[in-house]
Amino acid sequence: MNISSIIVKTLPKNYDAVWLNLKESDICEVHFGDKEKGIIIVTIEGESVEEEIEKVRILEEIPFVISADMHMSYCEEELDKMMKNIDFEKTVKELNEDKPIEKITYFGSLKGKY
Repeated sequence: MNISSIIVKTLPKNYDAVWLNLKESDICEVHFGDKEKGIIIVTIEGESVEEEIEKVRILEEIPFVISADMHMSYCEEELDKMMKNIDFEKTVKELNEDKPIEKITYFGSLKGKY
């Protein structure tokens, strides 16, 4: 199963109509947005990338939607596999250490670290 976040853009004057259309679409889950900027964040799910792309295409056809762009995509199987290799106790301990920011190594994602 793939899960992806989508940034939907509209004009602020059409925000409420787009929000309602997204909620009623059964294509996505609506999470939050910024009415002043005309941005709404939704997630979609699909068995394949092709299914997700089709859902994005449908979102783009909703009245008053300017664009619907995939922002992040997660593959449930990949995430489950990565989580098996993570030592959560060690990670929590590291996060709770009082360490100067200059000493923190950032890998961009857990994928780069493990």
